[in-house]
Amino acid sequence: MSALYPLKFKTIYKDKIWGGQKIKTYLNKDFGDLPNCGETWEISGVKSDVSVVANGELEGKSLAGLLEECKGELVGEKVYERFGNTFPLLVKFIDANEDLSIQVHPDDELAKKRHNSFGKTEMWYVIEADKGSTLITGFNKEVNEQVYLEKFNSGHLTDILNREDVAAGDIYFLPAGRVHTIGAGLLIAEIQQTSDITYRIYDFDRVDDKGNKRELHTEEALAAIDYKFYPEYKTQYAHTKNEAVEAVTCQYFTTNVLDFTEGTTRDYSAIDSFVIHVCVEGAYTLKYDGGELAVKMGESILLPATINSIEITTESGFKILESFVG
Repeated sequence: MSALYPLKFKTIYKDKIWGGQKIKTYLNKDFGDLPNCGETWEISGVKSDVSVVANGELEGKSLAGLLEECKGELVGEKVYERFGNTFPLLVKFIDANEDLSIQVHPDDELAKKRHNSFGKTEMWYVIEADKGSTLITGFNKEVNEQVYLEKFNSGHLTDILNREDVAAGDIYFLPAGRVHTIGAGLLIAEIQQTSDITYRIYDFDRVDDKGNKRELHTEEALAAIDYKFYPEYKTQYAHTKNEAVEAVTCQYFTTNVLDFTEGTTRDYSAIDSFVIHVCVEGAYTLKYDGGELAVKMGESILLPATINSIEITTESGFKILESFVG
């Protein structure tokens, strides 16, 4: 195989009962005959929906196949030692035309025990927010399982949940175990562990086009929930122009925000990991040893671990979520 290069992937479109049109109207991604699109999976190693390369001589090759073949050259030696042939991150765009269900995700230990899977720790970057949009993350006071069940069974669960006003540019880090929902009117970029396990707690009594309610996972959720109260749920980060700003760092990924009005260079030689770019605003040209690649809002790029440095040029500016493991 010739040298690896920055990879784009074919978008995986997901229609959802709560989905809308912003994937098309805001991100300019055509979801065809679907009535709506709630999610796009941009880079995925989830077995049921593995991404396929969309550019260059590797076009048509699956991410899973590429990882098996290239191993540490693709993801980094330490990353490959840790995760093997499982790509560790999943990147999505989410358009909530209605509130998503109130839900929670298990941590690694519980997910391994119940599903032989990774848990699901994630982060949200708010790309666009309608006026008055909100989201739920965590509890508004310290509770325990008994208090939670009392509120749940009486139909007053939202009384103890923390609801926050939201604006474009906000970031929320959601460790596994945190009860949450994305509210109506939000367009979000999500970076998470590779996992598709969700325990749906409450779905606002919605029915699908056949009149059926979606399955709830009331009992399964109890052992997954973190009942603690936290004084700060929104991630605070410096909104600084023309500088890479670290926004989220955890054991699963680090994400920097690059909000630039001009070109820049990035040195990845000290990172033993792949790097993902999620372009949430503007456009740029990515130059690397061997070529260049045009990137625009709504696109996500996987930079193999063998790429140690890049140059970015731009005419009108860009904003990137830059993520890697480590």
